[in-house]
Amino acid sequence: MPTTVRMPEVLANATEAAIQSWSVAVGDTVAVGQPFAEIETDKAVVEYAAETSGTVLQLLVAEGDSVDVGAPIAILGEPGEAPGAPDAAPAAETPAAVAPSDPESASPVADAEPVFEAGTAEAAPAPAPTASGVPGERRFVSPLVRRVARERGISLDGVIGSGPHGRIVRRDLESLTPAAPAPAGAPAVPAPAVVPAPPAAPSAPAGPEPELIPHTRMRRTIARRLTESKTQVPHFYLTADCRVDRLLELRRELNAAGTVKVSVNDLVVKAVAGALADVPEANRTWSDEGMLVHRTADIAIAVSLEEGGLVTPVVRGVEALSISALGLRIADLAERARSGGLRQHEIEGGSFAVSNLGMFGTQEFSAIINPPHAGILAVGAARQAPVVVDGALEVGTVMTVTLSADHRVLDGALAARWLAAFVARIEHPLTILA
Repeated sequence: MPTTVRMPEVLANATEAAIQSWSVAVGDTVAVGQPFAEIETDKAVVEYAAETSGTVLQLLVAEGDSVDVGAPIAILGEPGEAPGAPDAAPAAETPAAVAPSDPESASPVADAEPVFEAGTAEAAPAPAPTASGVPGERRFVSPLVRRVARERGISLDGVIGSGPHGRIVRRDLESLTPAAPAPAGAPAVPAPAVVPAPPAAPSAPAGPEPELIPHTRMRRTIARRLTESKTQVPHFYLTADCRVDRLLELRRELNAAGTVKVSVNDLVVKAVAGALADVPEANRTWSDEGMLVHRTADIAIAVSLEEGGLVTPVVRGVEALSISALGLRIADLAERARSGGLRQHEIEGGSFAVSNLGMFGTQEFSAIINPPHAGILAVGAARQAPVVVDGALEVGTVMTVTLSADHRVLDGALAARWLAAFVARIEHPLTILA
């Protein structure tokens, strides 16, 4: 009997996800635990492993399409078996179709999302031809062109755009015919009097229209989550300068003596864990029911993706890792974050985060807290600067760090104690290795 595979809830409270790529094809034999698909979630691309064995009879969702959690995405069965219809989802899981409230919302514009009806094996009706004339392709139309077409009564159906990637631009409207005139017998509307227009003032030649690049699912999620963070989490900021001459010397000695290259960021993350041990009251996160007290230092590392976006995989139990083991762990998570190989548990939880832009030469910045974390440490570049030692001026290497703290969890004095403990660890780096 065929088995319906549904879109999993790969992140807590997720309502939809997208198939980035299939790891199987129709006719393949699948075993439990075998990679089945790469699913784009709110935070990253996660590899989904098969939970049922069988032969792939049908793939119901195209790569790149987004569907609700719980919606059918594939059908497994015996070789040669007819796929049949997917098992019906519970009524609560099947979203009702919503009719657009205005004609514009019904237009297949660039940011329209494909709709997948759960509970049926039939393909959706073929989409109308788009700007390129190929069914199923998205039509790219600038808002200006849509407005002008609407004002002139011009239909854009079947129009082939001459702009980049088939975009319909204003010059494409010049050869189009306005909507048909009113039917015979309709009362004539007198034409308005023609008033000679004043001579047009000379203007600079119009430049090329800006290109609209539709938002990716990850970019929309980053925008939503960080907007929620800034509006719902009361941020406050503390900044400190750390003298890092001894830290850099320790790093040189570690790299000269060991086989694993240690980065400044590895030492910073280890110092964050040490400061959480020094001030355990800071290792907490907010929940509506009460404070969650964490017993281990689970620290998220901000990783920038080459194609744009940001993920924050979590290194768990940092306090128990050696500096070389920590460096290997961070490098592994960063590599798999960029290649889409993170697991669900690796992007959830944690109480604290580190964002380091020092490698780009950024001297100082403030970061936005990524809930549920109670704080994030923004790390700038180490730089030569004048410092005062015993009343005398000398040149030292200084690194500026800024703590963004959740005021629901960390009061000012508590955050200041934690930051002082972090600075002490950085400026006495042998304590980081203890």
